[in-house]
Amino acid sequence: MIQRAATVKIKQLAKKFPAIGLLGPRQSGKTTLAKELFPKKPYISFENQDNVLLATKDPRAFLSRYKTGAIFDEIQRVPQLLSYMQGVIDDQPKKVGLFIITGSQNLLLLKSVSQTLAGRIAFIHLLPFSFEELETSKYAKQSLNKLLLNGGYPRLYDRKINPTDYYPNYLLTYVERDVRQIKNIANLGLFQRFLKICATRVGQEVNYTSISNDTGVDQKTIISWFGILEASFIAFRLHPFYNNLGKRLTQMPKLYFYDTGLCCSLLELESESHVNTHPLRGSLFENLIILELLKKRFNNGQRTNLFFWRDRTGNEIDVLIEQSSQVIPIEIKTATTFNSDYIKGINYWKKIKSTTKNAYVIYTGKSSAIDNIDILNWKEINNIKF
Repeated sequence: MIQRAATVKIKQLAKKFPAIGLLGPRQSGKTTLAKELFPKKPYISFENQDNVLLATKDPRAFLSRYKTGAIFDEIQRVPQLLSYMQGVIDDQPKKVGLFIITGSQNLLLLKSVSQTLAGRIAFIHLLPFSFEELETSKYAKQSLNKLLLNGGYPRLYDRKINPTDYYPNYLLTYVERDVRQIKNIANLGLFQRFLKICATRVGQEVNYTSISNDTGVDQKTIISWFGILEASFIAFRLHPFYNNLGKRLTQMPKLYFYDTGLCCSLLELESESHVNTHPLRGSLFENLIILELLKKRFNNGQRTNLFFWRDRTGNEIDVLIEQSSQVIPIEIKTATTFNSDYIKGINYWKKIKSTTKNAYVIYTGKSSAIDNIDILNWKEINNIKF
């Protein structure tokens, strides 16, 4: 079994909070990790309709069986149970690590928790495998194109499933089950078309009007559907950085997926050679690097501090990492040969943000340094400290 990087943080939080929430995409390994770390706790899956009925019919009686704690899997199916969990927790104020709850729907769960378990629960967002995690396995040496195609979903590696078999079925299950649970969409075919159109926009600024025209539904619906993608950990929007830089800046977010394998499937890429020659390979690589930075934060129990920056005169930075003492600029390139043009945006950024100490270019070539900018091969991304 591949060791999960979030393990240490989850154990720490379980010694301080009465409840731990593991949130992430379906099949990202939440259940497996919860069972591994807390093997003595009873496990209850709310994918089982009988458990849903029992918990819904008489929540107090249901919870009375688990006063010493339990693992509740896919709890978004019985959100009303959370308010009753509060009573169990408050009856044992000195207890920590009582309940481990998992959910594959982010916004719905957080809304419920904000009203009930605030201050009593700590969250970890568990995404599919990261570089750091795969480096400890036999998959550490897979090529960039293969990694983009495979993505990071644990079951694909554990069961040795071809991505061309895994992702279409994953997407079918997602659309048929999870989307219906979040929102009643009459025409799921249009939503599937929307998903494919989003994949062709990976790494680009979100143009709601264009996506609306290509999908054939109104813009208000498109914005609502983006909420579904984010609530179910399929895709996310990377927001632009402002912070009073004195320039007219772009205001639209960029679109990325929580897994490149999923995006490749939506683009109908079926082999490494397809990935290698596809015009969006650079965007997929950018998505991969941003995901790795995001996973590093999430595995440490931290919120995202990632942004991008672009002004109206063409100056841009692919990723900005906001820290209290500085904002770190990162440029992402798929080339194997370094070009001085790669650091133009960073040098411009340094002029307007004089507090910048660290800066990076991540590409597919050899590591080096120039003008106090670290040039890193993509496999050395964990050398970035933030």
